[in-house]
Amino acid sequence: MLDWFEGRARDLPWRRTRDPWAVLVSEVMLQQTQVERVVPRWRAFLERFPTVAACAACPAGDVLEEWAGLGYNRRALNLWRAAGVVVERHGGAFPTTLADLLALPGVGPYTARAVLAFALEADVGVLDTNVARVLARRAGRPLGAREAQSAADAAVPVGRGWAWNQAMLDLGATTCRARAPRCGECPVARGCAWAEGGRAAPDPAIGSAGAPGGQSRFAGSDRQGRGRLVAALRAGPVAVLELAAVMGWPEDEARAARVASAVVADGLAVEAGGAFSLPGRCAGAHK
Repeated sequence: MLDWFEGRARDLPWRRTRDPWAVLVSEVMLQQTQVERVVPRWRAFLERFPTVAACAACPAGDVLEEWAGLGYNRRALNLWRAAGVVVERHGGAFPTTLADLLALPGVGPYTARAVLAFALEADVGVLDTNVARVLARRAGRPLGAREAQSAADAAVPVGRGWAWNQAMLDLGATTCRARAPRCGECPVARGCAWAEGGRAAPDPAIGSAGAPGGQSRFAGSDRQGRGRLVAALRAGPVAVLELAAVMGWPEDEARAARVASAVVADGLAVEAGGAFSLPGRCAGAHK
């Protein structure tokens, strides 16, 4: 695996740093966004917020503004909140334990272990959809969350946590793919129960820990309206009377008001003086 990775590793900019903040930013961006789109945005974000303290010192609206085009805006808000916790509770020094990382807003088991492995080079198993797929296929059956995490942890060679986890991520992303897996190019095809069994249906990755579930339709959804509102707020305040049109429901003011209230409740916007705006921003304060 490690020899295979050395010759085929994807050249990703966040692999050249061991800064926990830069690693966390990359992992949060990658949660719902393709690698190609993340690369330039990761660089731009770190130019604006080079340290966790720099992010924590800025209003949430600045972070949401920089997040434009990446979608799932709550990720940006959680990243800003996490930066605040690191500064307030840890004096600006990034947590180094799994428990403390999991206590950060928006940081789940995968992201916490990714920071440990990729910033601190700890020997922990990083378990995402790609890695879970590899493990389930090798086992020849779906794996529960605890079993999959234990398998991921046990596979890490001592002292090689960074390289091993990067290799596993690349293997799942480029070779042991969800569709049309390239078993002939896989460095660990020997011993893979699913490959040796002729890749019989059903694919053991389906229903295994980390396997993505179906997502509701986006077009016309509340999620789409939320995204449109936050996108509009990046340009400036939106009057209450403009909500329905901005959110794409000109004939449904009640729905627009309901969803806008949820956006405010989530901390993605504030309402004052008959208008909505990004939190911590004011008219004329945009980049």
